[in-house]
Amino acid sequence: MNKWSAVLAAFALAACSPSAPSTEAASSAAPAPEARAESSAPASTAASADKLSQLHILAKYDPARDPEADLLVALDKAKAEHKRVLLDVGGEWCSWCHLIDQYIGGHDDVLAAFETSFVALKVNYSDENKNEAFIAKYGKVPGYPHFFVLKPDGKFAVSQGTAELEEGHGYNHDRMLAFAKRWVPS
Repeated sequence: MNKWSAVLAAFALAACSPSAPSTEAASSAAPAPEARAESSAPASTAASADKLSQLHILAKYDPARDPEADLLVALDKAKAEHKRVLLDVGGEWCSWCHLIDQYIGGHDDVLAAFETSFVALKVNYSDENKNEAFIAKYGKVPGYPHFFVLKPDGKFAVSQGTAELEEGHGYNHDRMLAFAKRWVPS
């Protein structure tokens, strides 16, 4: 590995690692469309966020939020709609967190699969509020974003690293669909 490859690899690894800084400016920009794994360009950030409003009970990762109280709201909605709760752990500082939102919101079939299966709750992890006690109840988080799936009664179902859903500097369509469809209510 040459010097620049090593530097780029270190930067990429640090971009959404647990010790990543909380500065938004350095890491919130999405990659250029030509850098994404899939040839079809996802919708714009604003359009994706609007589409995701039906999936997430919170629009962004917010260090001021109480995840315990938010989880009660998500569980009530999940029970009423016969869905699972998807804890989406990350932060506004995390470029991959924004990229996964853009991906889901920019692919109607993926969004539909997530909406059919989940009520999603963004859980903040940042320098301002790491929510360590809440997150620790569900397991270790090797990188961000990270998903925890809970049953409608709040019991833990699975920990899902999003790295397994990635392809290049984007997400793999088939893996994203398979993950969401695995949790379709029966």
